[in-house]
Amino acid sequence: MTTHARAALLMLGSTLFFALMAVAIRLASQSLHTFEIAFFRNFFGVIAALPLLVRHGPGLLRTTQLPRYAIRCVIGVGSMFCGFWAIGHLPLAQAVTLSYSTPLFVTILAVWWLGEQVRARRWAAVVVGFVGVLVLVRPGTASFTAGSLVAVAAAVLSAIVSIQIKQLSRTEPADRIVLWTTMLWVPLSLGPALFVWEWPQGITWLWVAAAGALGTSGHMLWTRAIKLGDVSALTPISFMQLPVVALFGFVLFDESVDRWTLAGAAIILGSNAYIAHREAQLARRHATTAPVEAAKPGE
Repeated sequence: MTTHARAALLMLGSTLFFALMAVAIRLASQSLHTFEIAFFRNFFGVIAALPLLVRHGPGLLRTTQLPRYAIRCVIGVGSMFCGFWAIGHLPLAQAVTLSYSTPLFVTILAVWWLGEQVRARRWAAVVVGFVGVLVLVRPGTASFTAGSLVAVAAAVLSAIVSIQIKQLSRTEPADRIVLWTTMLWVPLSLGPALFVWEWPQGITWLWVAAAGALGTSGHMLWTRAIKLGDVSALTPISFMQLPVVALFGFVLFDESVDRWTLAGAAIILGSNAYIAHREAQLARRHATTAPVEAAKPGE
């Protein structure tokens, strides 16, 4: 299996785990505050990540990048709070669809931070994608809710985290990134949770534990995928999350997907699909011309 194929399969597995995590979060949000759900997701996530420490030993924690981890985790917790709130308070399909704007912000940030070159056609696709976001949010109409902006904020912060993960993965192994991230998320999310604290009751324990296990498992696969492949090309694979959450939204919460959500999703997914297509074309072109360019000085 090629490296690109492995990265794609890892991202697909991650996407399915994150979809099921969103369903667990929505179920937990019926009785718990967003801050508490985030804390328990991280607490049970650390437990799910402990086998990494057993497998690699304490040496896995040795790093010179702790300040970067700290900044990445602060931003990540902010994204988590916004994203979990959106899942709990917006229609599930709409909240997830708005998260698809993350690759658009990733493309912009990849130019600034990673020095990736983006040409006119990809910029046009980004603009079209933001039109899809406007279709979903519909500012200035009676259907507009400020909560949709919280979901967009989650997408922006998630894009920043994606770029930071790509930077960290240049020197840090994937398991170390997962372990340090989950460990730092626990205290960062505990503080806000204490202000709204109440213990989960009954089956809610199952939902928050599932959110933690699914989230950490998805994070493990996602980090490995990002390390193997290009961040702009892999993130559109998360499209598969929409049909999964739409099905659960219909069955569990009696939510239907309206025409605006479908239209916005189609525009955003089409935009991201084109961006991914261009990424693949450029990667193949680079792989083909690089040996030729390398041979020129020695002719």
